[in-house]
Amino acid sequence: MPQRTTDEKAPKPLWIYKGYLLIAAAIWGMGTVVIKATVDSFPPAWLVGVRFTFAGLLLAIVLFPRLKKSLNADHLKKGGILGAFVFLSYWTNSTGLTDTTASNSAFLTSLYCVIIPFLMWVLSGPKPTRFNIAAALVCVAGVGCVSFAGSTDFSIRFGDAITLLSAVFLSFHVVYTSKFADGRDMMVLTIIQFIVAGLLGFAAALVFEPMPAFATLGIDTYVSLGYLIVFASCIALMLQNIAIAHVDPAPASLFLATESVFGVVFSIMFLGEVLTGPLFVGFGLIFAGIVVSEYLPLRAEKKALEKDIAALEDRVFPSHRKGD
Repeated sequence: MPQRTTDEKAPKPLWIYKGYLLIAAAIWGMGTVVIKATVDSFPPAWLVGVRFTFAGLLLAIVLFPRLKKSLNADHLKKGGILGAFVFLSYWTNSTGLTDTTASNSAFLTSLYCVIIPFLMWVLSGPKPTRFNIAAALVCVAGVGCVSFAGSTDFSIRFGDAITLLSAVFLSFHVVYTSKFADGRDMMVLTIIQFIVAGLLGFAAALVFEPMPAFATLGIDTYVSLGYLIVFASCIALMLQNIAIAHVDPAPASLFLATESVFGVVFSIMFLGEVLTGPLFVGFGLIFAGIVVSEYLPLRAEKKALEKDIAALEDRVFPSHRKGD
């Protein structure tokens, strides 16, 4: 098996990579309003093209020595596949936002928590455990409470269907990022997938969308684009890709689902929104989902190990176990 060369020679403790996922979720939570405002000013495919092309070029400049050292046909092929999934997930998600509410989008996108364990199984991975299924369902219920707190306008329409499709593409991206991690430099893969996603975005924009009126865009739009390029792409997606190389996709998706929690918390802090009962319930359910995923499997494994040790002692030292 090839040696893992994802981001350093000696991997960090697992909790650090899970922290990366929480930081990425916080960045995306903070940018909810920013992204929505940018979609209103920019057609979706153009937004994907500008966002990921510039993000990829920025990372390529910063990490040029590393890119020059590791770039080869294998990295290009795997990065191209990941880039296609990035493009499809973000293009469909941005398109969905033009015909659905932010709350609907947050809820439907979070369904990748449920999709990922089953997708791994279909792709010859491990069968989902009862903990995977329970944690995903509890987490989705929590995101639903957070997304629709104080709202009664949920409905399924074209934008909702497209957003659900984006959750499917996002699931493929997370699973294949984990599959491609071994023997490859995740930073180089990230650069390649950004540039591929950006170029696909420009290609789709030229075919399906009108040219944005760049000359009439306000400074706020360019600030929003800057946030998407530097923070929501270069930093957040880079942290996600590095972390997924070390954290199994199923629990990783639960940590990423905290994006909705961070979004509400930042709205309360900076926009004066009120913390309501359903929000408390939603936060609690999302936290419970993570606990189910992280703690209960370890507890079950420990109990099974203790049971095996006791059975072994019964066979080797029967009289000792009976107290003789």
